[in-house]
Amino acid sequence: MKLIHQLLESKGHDVWSVAPEASVYDAISMMADKEVGALMVLADGKPVGLVSERDYARKVILAGRASKETSVSEIMTRRIICANPKQTIEECMALMTDKRVRHLPVIDRKALVGMISIGDLVKAIIHEQQFIIEQLEHYIAS
Repeated sequence: MKLIHQLLESKGHDVWSVAPEASVYDAISMMADKEVGALMVLADGKPVGLVSERDYARKVILAGRASKETSVSEIMTRRIICANPKQTIEECMALMTDKRVRHLPVIDRKALVGMISIGDLVKAIIHEQQFIIEQLEHYIAS
């Protein structure tokens, strides 16, 4: 079973963030630029929330609000569900499924060390399964 710290070693530790007072427009623009679906919201370098495309769709678009006049702090998710580097990919997949979230910040000793998405986990699981299939095919062919 692959651990989250191993996934971060191959994926990278980049975490894109935005300030709570930033406009939702700026946050969505950054997500598009960085090709990510969520940003950490940091105040004084500390995580205070998470803002995602889902927050935008549900709390801005469907509410008829304007993204340039709405601050990130007004729509961000404040109760952040996190992973730790020693958890397995399968544990994090179960956590995401249970809590209905698509992004998990990875915290190690109170420090933000990365961010994983459901897509990262699915990709890692598929890669692991392909490796096992190749090994079994090699074993059968020998």
